[in-house]
Amino acid sequence: MQVNTKGASVGQVALAWLLAQKPWVVPIPGVCRLGRLDENLAATGTELSADDLSELDDASASVRVRGDRHPEAMQRMIDR
Repeated sequence: MQVNTKGASVGQVALAWLLAQKPWVVPIPGVCRLGRLDENLAATGTELSADDLSELDDASASVRVRGDRHPEAMQRMIDR
């Protein structure tokens, strides 16, 4: 999928993909400028086809996560 064919930024496509996952997946993007907030909100109107979603799913599956999510001391505090 070519992002520019969607008429959306890479960030908007990423947010639209996250929103298309499960109902309990809620992206929380950070912004420093008001314009970025407007851009992020516009992601709710970005339509991705089933083929787009499949392609993005495949791309995300190829990303290898390395390292721990939290420092060891914080990890011990989770699910106690």
